[in-house]
Amino acid sequence: MKINLLAVKISFTVMFLLSSLNVLAQELVNDVTSPLHAMQPDYPIPYGAQSIQEVTATLDRVYNFLESKTASKLIDSKTNKEVVNLKNLDKNTVFEPGVFRLTSYEWGVTYGGMLLATEATGNSKYANYTNKRLKLIADIAPFYNKMLKKDKNYPSPIIQSLHPEALDDAGAVCAAMIKAQRAGLNADLKPLIDNFIAYISNKQFRLPDGTLARNRPQPNTLWLDDLFMSVPALAQMGKLTGDIKYFDDAVKQVRQFSERMFNNQNGLYMHGWVQSMEEHPQFHWARANGWAVMTLVELLEVLPKDHSGYKDVLNQLRAHIKGLVHYQDGTGFWHQLIDRNDTYLETSATAIYAYSITRAINRGYIDKAAYSPVAMLAWNAVSTKVNEKGHVEGTCVGTGMGFDPAFYYYRPIHVYAAHGYGPVMLAGAEIIMLLKNNDFEINDSSLQLKANK
Repeated sequence: MKINLLAVKISFTVMFLLSSLNVLAQELVNDVTSPLHAMQPDYPIPYGAQSIQEVTATLDRVYNFLESKTASKLIDSKTNKEVVNLKNLDKNTVFEPGVFRLTSYEWGVTYGGMLLATEATGNSKYANYTNKRLKLIADIAPFYNKMLKKDKNYPSPIIQSLHPEALDDAGAVCAAMIKAQRAGLNADLKPLIDNFIAYISNKQFRLPDGTLARNRPQPNTLWLDDLFMSVPALAQMGKLTGDIKYFDDAVKQVRQFSERMFNNQNGLYMHGWVQSMEEHPQFHWARANGWAVMTLVELLEVLPKDHSGYKDVLNQLRAHIKGLVHYQDGTGFWHQLIDRNDTYLETSATAIYAYSITRAINRGYIDKAAYSPVAMLAWNAVSTKVNEKGHVEGTCVGTGMGFDPAFYYYRPIHVYAAHGYGPVMLAGAEIIMLLKNNDFEINDSSLQLKANK
């Protein structure tokens, strides 16, 4: 092979000249000639406060995707025709094809997120998404209850709601139904709500001291996730009925979970606690910590301020947020295992933290000047994960409990992991309310909350 020596000489000459120009540029720009502190950083995500229009555009991408891809009507599975007359329900009746389950706990979060988006924007389309689907569930419940009494194996598209077998089946959807009813939804949700609360209060396994627990993966196991799968529903029921027993149980769960599972040194919760273990391995899984901090803000929203547990819950929220903020990555995200920065950056947990921290700011639970930039950074990070199709990227799939790091490190992510969608709607809605009531500015290159509004 012949080598073109002239070409090689020219190449080296060009490289030398470019290097020389770069050195010259460095010498011409220095701390005397230019304000170097004003140089623009190479941020991996947008920096600064988004506009309300930008936040709304992100929510709309998610809404448009979900409205088109989640069921809102029934069909006959044999004919693929819509079942309009509810008198024609039978064994072949199913929800129209969709990519998410309407009765899952993840969709309970999504229903709540859509309701909050209407509250934040004034646009009824978001709440209509929730109301249309919850009304459909309520309308068909009497038929399937009747048939299941005759035949416990009768096919039903809402079997989880009629016969819950875990807190996952009950709590989040129940809380969303109560919120929708309080917001004025004209549907007979009461039988479903009462059924959910009866399961949470009387049927779910508990430890002798009343702490909600499971017998998997080990006997007498606490799952941090179960705070969210129970407490918001109990709190909403307390608000709906005025019966203090629901508030008492909600506060008891927060206290007793926290006594066992909250690390006061780092401000984080462990994911699981097994009664029989002499040592309690601490894996600080991000989404479980998200469910916990979300539980605290949801409880404070309706817990009477004169309740004996109000200050305890408020202090717990402040301690947890302080711990979480310490571990926020420079990108705005949090890691899959919060305190292990070699685990991947996870979207659903970041969205939950963005929502919870912003709601705590908006409700006056925490210092808004101190925490608003953190919340905005988190939202900016989350918004980069909502693609043009409205998919939420970077969300960890459903996750059990493990006691080794590999289990958490290598959990898959997927755009159809349902856990990401509701938190994005919640976070965006709460950020909009923060933007409506506060001004931000870039002061000496850093995002600051203006103090004069």
